[in-house]
Formats: sequence, structure tokens, C-alpha cells
Amino acid sequence: MEKEKKINCGGGKKKSENWLAVTIKPEVIKNYIEEYNGNKYVKLNINIGKPDKYGKDVSISIDTWTKEGETKNYVSLEDNKPEVSDNAPIVEDDLPW
Repeated sequence: MEKEKKINCGGGKKKSENWLAVTIKPEVIKNYIEEYNGNKYVKLNINIGKPDKYGKDVSISIDTWTKEGETKNYVSLEDNKPEVSDNAPIVEDDLPW
């Protein structure tokens, strides 16, 4: 079986044992949106490795794996684009950092 080409969509740094700071490229992931039970998702692979020349040790790629003989049907967000206000509130979470 041929190895799939890795589709990089972001990266970042491991800040602690339970905290990764990452940046994701929306122009890449928008092409790999899947729909399941009426919800939209993007499946990602997140790998922690050795730091590159910029100190980034986290790589993010699209998970395009399927069972042999199956295909994925990617959907567009344009049909159900959510309305987002420029004045949207910032929501504080209860994460420890």
C-alpha cells in the first residue's frame, strides 16, 4: 500500500507536559471538512518531535486515513457559514494556564 502524502496545516511548541501552543492554517483545513450526524469536523494528527531551527516541536497535519476501498466526502463551510460579530465576547475558560 502506498504511503499517503502528509498535508501540513500548522505547528507550534510544547509548553509543558499538558499544554501545546499551536497555530493552524484555515486555508488548508477548509478543504478537509467532514460531516457526521449534522456536525462538521476536521480530523488532525498532532505530533510532538524534536525542535526545528525555530524551536517548534509540534507538527499538525490533516488526517486523511480511510479504510481500504472507502473515500471521504469533504464538505464546504460556505453553505452554513456562521454569522460572527466583530463585537463577539471573549469567553474565559477554567483551564489551569
